[in-house]
Formats: sequence, C-alpha cells, structure tokens
Amino acid sequence: MTTLIAVDNLDFTYPDGTPALMGINLEIGEQEFIAFIGQNGSGKTTLSKCLNGLFKPTAGKVIVEGLDTSRSGIIKQLVTRVGYVFQNPDHQLFNRSVKSEIAYGPRNINLPEDEVERRVHEAARVAGVSEELFDTHPYFLPKGLRQRVAIASILALKPRTIIVDEPTTGQDMQQSLEVMNFLRRLWQEEGHTIIIITHEMRIVADYAQRTVVLGQGQILLDGPTREIFSKPEILQQTYVEPPQITRLAQRISQDKPFQSVLTIDEMKQLTEEYLK
Repeated sequence: MTTLIAVDNLDFTYPDGTPALMGINLEIGEQEFIAFIGQNGSGKTTLSKCLNGLFKPTAGKVIVEGLDTSRSGIIKQLVTRVGYVFQNPDHQLFNRSVKSEIAYGPRNINLPEDEVERRVHEAARVAGVSEELFDTHPYFLPKGLRQRVAIASILALKPRTIIVDEPTTGQDMQQSLEVMNFLRRLWQEEGHTIIIITHEMRIVADYAQRTVVLGQGQILLDGPTREIFSKPEILQQTYVEPPQITRLAQRISQDKPFQSVLTIDEMKQLTEEYLK
C-alpha cells in the first residue's frame, strides 16, 4: 500500500506552552478509511491539523506525498493533497454563492478558468450538490447541504486525502447516514483516503476500516477497528466505550467461548441493543 502521509516523532506545543502531541508516529496509506477517536483534549483535532499543514510541528516531521509540512510557502501544494472539512461548515464557507464557494480553491491556486469550471461541475456532481443551487447563498441551505458544499469545495482541489471533523454532529440519524454513506462512496468509488474525527462509536464501528485512539497527546492504539474495540481496558483510559452491540457480542463470546453460532434469543438481544 502506498504511503500518503508519514508522521515521524511529531511533537506539537501551543503558543501558550500547552503540549498537545508527544512522539506521534503514524503512516496513512492510499485509500484507507480511518477514525481518530479519544476524549476531548486527547489530540485528535490537533493531529489532523498537523496532517494538512494548518499547524507546523514543534518537533519531528510530517511528510505529505513527499512534501515536508514545516517548509514555508507550500500551503498551495498541501491543499491539493489533504483537504480538511471543519466540524461546522460555516467556518469555511464565506463566498456569496454555492458556485463561487466551490470555485474558490481552484481559482486560488491559479488554475485556468475553463479548468475551474470543469472542476466545479465535477465536484458538485460527486458531492450531490445540484447545479440549481449554484446561485444560492450557502447560508440559506440546511446544514447537511452546507456540509456537502464544503466537501465539494475540497473535492474541487482533487486531494487524495480528506479529513472530516465530526461529520455527524448536529444532524439527525437520517442526515448522519447520508453523510457517512457519501464519505464511504468517496472512499470506495472515488479512491480517496478518508479520515474522520468523531465521538460516535457506532459510526466508527460501521464505517471505519482502521481506528487510531489518542489519549493525552499520544497514540494509545492503532489497528483494525474490530481489534481496537476488543480492548476495552485500554479504551477506558481515554473514556471511550465500544458500541453497545460490540460490547454485547464480546460478553456473549466470553460467556460461551466455544459457541460459534448465536441463539435466536441472543440475536434478538443484539438487534434490540443495536437499534436503541
């Protein structure tokens, strides 16, 4: 698997002297779906902002497709490699129309206008933003659509990696499923590497191929999601609990280690727990 982002012994300290990341080593490959999890203040968002150059390392290195993020003057190159969608899309939408919002990034890196136009239409199509909305002010759209516009503005830059901070916050179950299924399509059909930062463990269990657990600025666990959720004693250190269905399945397997097939009653119990 091709490595897109390599993090080598990364430290990050905020200007007020608060240490946020310590000794982070991480490799992110092509077409992965990764979740960053951990309690507030664990370093999830700080790490993600180091991955796209918003934050520069205090020590160590972050290499993105061969580019050292600590170098000056490379932001325009980095935005075409790692896109970042903020938790609140309103923090990155500032143009007066949907079309100009999606076109902003390509224009800012000085692409020819015909290429900008082509990318706007392609990104809108992939993100599910109707061209009928192109003249609408983004703030007049519901949050789910504003988020899609924000993602379309990132897709127009054609990054291979897309980071989405809390993709389901403030949305109901149906809206959350729509957003996550869209991110899954970007991963499976468009070939992007997707990184989500989330507190929703059911979302992690259902969508993330790999999970990175952070606590007190360090990586506590990194591996396939199913394996990560099988280690509740470590997850408890960062106040993370596996989803109910995972905990129930673990309990059943511990009680009946030699039983490979669940009874009808046990399946019913699992289903009821999952649907709560």
